[in-house]
Amino acid sequence: MEFSDKQLERYARHIVLPELGGKGQERLLRSSVLVVGAGGLGSPLLLYLAAAGVGRIGIVDDDVVDLSNLQRQVIHATDRIGDSKVESARSVLSGINPDVTVETHGVRIGPGNVMELVGRYDIVADGSDNFATRFLLNDACYLKGVPLVFAALLGFEGQLATFKAHAGNYPCYRCIFPEPPPPGLIPTCAEGGVLGAVAGVIGSLQATEVIKELTGIGDSLAGHLVIMDALNATFRKITVRPDPSCRLCGENPTITDLSIHGPGQDGDP
Repeated sequence: MEFSDKQLERYARHIVLPELGGKGQERLLRSSVLVVGAGGLGSPLLLYLAAAGVGRIGIVDDDVVDLSNLQRQVIHATDRIGDSKVESARSVLSGINPDVTVETHGVRIGPGNVMELVGRYDIVADGSDNFATRFLLNDACYLKGVPLVFAALLGFEGQLATFKAHAGNYPCYRCIFPEPPPPGLIPTCAEGGVLGAVAGVIGSLQATEVIKELTGIGDSLAGHLVIMDALNATFRKITVRPDPSCRLCGENPTITDLSIHGPGQDGDP
C-alpha cells in the first residue's frame, strides 16, 4: 500500500525503526485486534494500539463508566460517568487516529458468543479481571487458532504472557494454571486494590507484545511468563513449557469444545 502524506507524518517514528519500517506499519494498518475489557489494562492497551495504527480494533465490555474506575482506567473521563465503556473508549480512539476502525461489542462475553468474536480478529488481548473469562478466552483462542496476549493485575503486581499453543511447541494458559482457583481464594482488584500506574505499565507492555505478534518483530513472549513487582521495581521472566497432560493442548485432550464453561463475564481491573 502507499502511505498518504499524513500517514507518513503520523507514523514517521515507526517507519524509521529498522525492525519495523514501512512494511511493519503496513501490517499494522491491515491487522485487527480484539480487546476484552475496556478497563485498567484495556485503557493503555487501546490507546497505544490506536496510536500505532492497528487498522481494526474490537472492544468487548458490557459495563458502564463508574467514578471508582477513573483512578486507573485512563481512557475514560469524569464527564462520561454512566456511559457505556465501549462507547466511551470508541470516542477517544476515533479522536486519536481516524485510520482506525473501532468496533464496539457491548455484551457480556461467554460460551455463546466467544468463538464468533474471536474468529473475527487476528489476535486477542485479554484485559479481563476474572478467571472465568481468562479460561474461556484461552480455550476459544486455542480452538480457533488465534494468538492470545494475556495480562493480569493485583495490588502492585502484574503478569504478562503470550499464548499460541496452536502454532508450535508452546504452552497455553491451562499449562500454567490447569483449573480456576476456588471462589474467594484470590481477591479481585475491587477487594484487594491495585495501583493505577501498574495498570499503565502492564497494559503498555501488553500493547507492545500485540504489536510484535502482528508484525513479526523481536522475540515472541510465547513460552514465558513475565511477573512485575512494582514495589521492588523488579521484573522476572520465567520459562514455561507445554504440559503434556494439559486438558486442552496436551497429548490426550479432554477439552474439545466450550461445553465445560458456564456463563462468562468481562472485567475491569
